[in-house]
Amino acid sequence: MTTASAEFAILRLSDLRAHEEIEEDNLQELMDHLQRSQVLSEPIWVARGSRVILNGHHRVEALRRIGAERVAAWVLDYDSELVHLERWHAGPPIAKSEVVQRAVEGRLFPPKTTRHRILFDLPARPTPISELLPRPVARRSAKPRSRASRRS
Repeated sequence: MTTASAEFAILRLSDLRAHEEIEEDNLQELMDHLQRSQVLSEPIWVARGSRVILNGHHRVEALRRIGAERVAAWVLDYDSELVHLERWHAGPPIAKSEVVQRAVEGRLFPPKTTRHRILFDLPARPTPISELLPRPVARRSAKPRSRASRRS
C-alpha cells in the first residue's frame, strides 16, 4: 500500500538502523501491552534506502525483546519536504544527513532528541503480532525408506 510519500511494508528488524538510544523505563510496559493486545497498532517510520528508524525506536526494541523478527513500517522518502525534522527539546538544529550518518556510524543521539513529523495523514494500519514473529520452519515429511536401504 502506498500513500503520498509513504509505502507500507513488513521489514526485518535486523535490517533497520537506530539513530537514537532508548529509555528503558517504559519498555517493559510497552512489551506487556504488545503481548496482551497481540497487535502493533501503529507502524514505525523508516527512511527509504538507508533504513534508518525515524519514529518507533521503543516499539522496535520491545518487539525484538518479545521475539519478533519483523516490524510493520511506513517507509518514507526522507529527503521529501513533507518529512520534517525537529528537536523535542531546545538545542541547535539537526540536519537529516546527520541523523543518517549517526545511524550508519552507530553514534546514537540520546533518547528523544529528534522529532520527525510528516505533513500528510497515514491511514490506520494495525498489524497482528503473529505476522511479525518468526515463521515456523516447514517440516518435510519423512520418506519411507526402501527395502534396500533397510538392510543391515
